[in-house]
Amino acid sequence: MNSEAAQQKQYPVLVLMGVSGSGKSTVGGMLAGAMGWDLQEGDDLHPQANIDKMATGHPLNDDDRWPWLDKIAVWIKSHTDAGQPGIVTCSALKRSYRDVLRGEHVVFVHLAGSRDQIGQRLTARLDHYMPASLLDSQISTLEAVDPDEQAIVVDVGGSPAKIAEEILRRVQTFEY
Repeated sequence: MNSEAAQQKQYPVLVLMGVSGSGKSTVGGMLAGAMGWDLQEGDDLHPQANIDKMATGHPLNDDDRWPWLDKIAVWIKSHTDAGQPGIVTCSALKRSYRDVLRGEHVVFVHLAGSRDQIGQRLTARLDHYMPASLLDSQISTLEAVDPDEQAIVVDVGGSPAKIAEEILRRVQTFEY
C-alpha cells in the first residue's frame, strides 16, 4: 500500500463485547497498549443506578441500558467522525444494542466462551461490582452476532495475551 492509501485508510473502533467475565477489560487494555489506540471502559459510563442495581444482584433491563448505550455510541461516533481508532468495552448482548453502536468503521469483537470458562473467571474476580450470580441472565440475553454484522468471534479459551494476538491478527485482515 502506498503512503497516500495508508493515509486514507481509517482504522476502526473495536467494540469488545460479551458477557461479564469474558475478558473485555483485560484484553481491551492489552490491545490498546499494543496498538496505541484510545480505550474506553464501557462500565465507567454506567450511571450509578445501574451499578447499584447490578451490585445487588439484579440484572439490567432494556430501559436501564439505553442511556448507557447512548453514551457509548457518542464515544464511538466522536472517534469515527475524527478518523481516530479506538477500543470500547461493552457487553452489547443484543442485536438491538449493537444497532445503537453500529457504524461504517465499527467492528464488534465477540469474546465468546462456555458458561464454565466464564463462570470460573467471574468467581475468581474480586474487583468488580458485577456478581457471578448474574452470569446466567447475561447468557440468556446474549444474541449471537449475525452474518451481516461487521464482527469477528474470538474464543476466550486461551490466555489474554493469546486472545489479544488473535484479535490483532484478525482485525488486520478484516475488511471494513
